[in-house]
Amino acid sequence: MRFNNMYNKDKIKNSLTLEQVYEFVVDLGGEPIIKENYFISRTICHNPPGFGSYKLYYYNNTKLFKCFTDCGDSFDIFQLVCKVKNQTIEDKTAQWQLNNAIMYVARYFGFSNENFDFSNNKDNLHDWEILNKYDENNLVKQQQIIDLKVFDKNILKYLPHPNITPWELEGIDDKVMCEHDIAYNPISQSIIIPHYDINNNLIGIRERTLVKEQEQYGKYRPAILNRQMYNHPLSFNLYNLNNSKDNIKIIKKAIVFEGEKSPLLYASYFGSDRDISVACCGSSLIWYQVQLLLSLGVEEIIVAFDKQFQAIGDNEFKRWIKKLTDIYKKYSSFVTISFMFDKWNLLDYKMSPIDNGKETFIELYNRRFSLEEN
Repeated sequence: MRFNNMYNKDKIKNSLTLEQVYEFVVDLGGEPIIKENYFISRTICHNPPGFGSYKLYYYNNTKLFKCFTDCGDSFDIFQLVCKVKNQTIEDKTAQWQLNNAIMYVARYFGFSNENFDFSNNKDNLHDWEILNKYDENNLVKQQQIIDLKVFDKNILKYLPHPNITPWELEGIDDKVMCEHDIAYNPISQSIIIPHYDINNNLIGIRERTLVKEQEQYGKYRPAILNRQMYNHPLSFNLYNLNNSKDNIKIIKKAIVFEGEKSPLLYASYFGSDRDISVACCGSSLIWYQVQLLLSLGVEEIIVAFDKQFQAIGDNEFKRWIKKLTDIYKKYSSFVTISFMFDKWNLLDYKMSPIDNGKETFIELYNRRFSLEEN
């Protein structure tokens, strides 16, 4: 019985939304363009990230990719991972197989074996319990699956560091941006956002376009500098943890935002010496990220995601409540999980809890709650 087979690949694949697969392909370096019920991407199935023509299509109704150039065939998200990862691996014995890809995708989207009903055979229950414990205790050790590449930091020295006026107007302090190596790419007219791991290694660079017409490729996307794409799997890191880890160790609390701007605002409002914030760069919190925080002795994780509903009781509200409840159920046995949740209409739609100023953030922080209290 193989460890990777704990995951049902068809259930994972069929559960993924178009937007989730789109973001996944962004991280792989495909620079996708989303359409109504499909998206098109560069042919990363046989070209390096950031190169190739826009001939790779993903159709949400079939959950399959179709390459209209060299590959000429259809394949699912797991086969795409194998194609992308194996391009740079010459040793056939070390190449990614289907099981590796299933594990990688499951980890990326935060699936655990608890999401699936594996077997009705009572004779197998003891085996599954052993594997469940193995899954919990060894997730962080799966480095061959996570495979975070480290880049040379010297590339950042050659980028200009002008005043980033749009962010300064939102309240982000210029000194804080300098501390986080925020820069500007005059070629793409984008804000450069370096991503470091917990040990301060440069593992990726994202950019935020300032050109409206370029937003069709996504407001945020991996940076391309000197023909090198600096993409990385966002789910296997926490932005700003390299800066806030020491404070988190002392306070034993961590505030988890969605986007990179929120920790920058937090440090601007409260000072870098008091920063306990990170960003998961999405609206999901996966077990690997929780483990990073637990390794620092965290006793409370404060989920401070963007407001993803327009009115209490609407369909978005119900879906959002379910998503947050799922986060609580998955991790509350390991650490206290609390939520900064706008029940008082203090934020506009899709605002981060820190987007509406310091006072509003403090009020939402003081009103945070755990599902144990409700």
